[in-house]
Amino acid sequence: MKQPRAHAFLVVPLLALTLFLVGCPKRPATTVAVAPAPAAPQAAPAAPAPPAPAPARPAPPAPAPAPAPAPMVKPSEFAPNPNLKTIYFDFDKYDVRPNDAKTLDGDAAWLKTNANNLVLIEGNCDERGTAEYNLALGEKRAKAAMNYLVAQGIQANRITIISYGKERPVCSEKTEACWAQNRRDNFLTKTR
Repeated sequence: MKQPRAHAFLVVPLLALTLFLVGCPKRPATTVAVAPAPAAPQAAPAAPAPPAPAPARPAPPAPAPAPAPAPMVKPSEFAPNPNLKTIYFDFDKYDVRPNDAKTLDGDAAWLKTNANNLVLIEGNCDERGTAEYNLALGEKRAKAAMNYLVAQGIQANRITIISYGKERPVCSEKTEACWAQNRRDNFLTKTR
């Protein structure tokens, strides 16, 4: 009777140890090694020549300079332009609505005839939602308007976008009509 019990005391720990070792394999270690570039084969000289000094390794080429960052645009340099109309968005959306597409067509026509103007698109939201969510939504709204204008032939490098989220409401009442006025893109311009 003692024999089966003794086997159980030996089998259970061995089984647990086996499961532990098999179930938790180590990840293979990876190393990165850099080998020197192979030297070009040289033709064997016909006659033994005195050993030449080892040629100096050419210096590696300098890395290409990083592209110059675009100049920082200051929103304070832009001013409202009565020729460019505000567009509005549905709640929690950033799609350009058909009526607002017509407004953007008019804005694009004005921008085409006034190529010396840069435009700043300000994305805005109503007060509902967190500050972070509304900043992201305001950016998507500004990008949607920018993409529409670019599709109409306006150069993307003339357009800058910014999101104010819910920080710049034009109406502060707690009504749907007021919130609808705050879900907007404003267009400001400055000359180059």
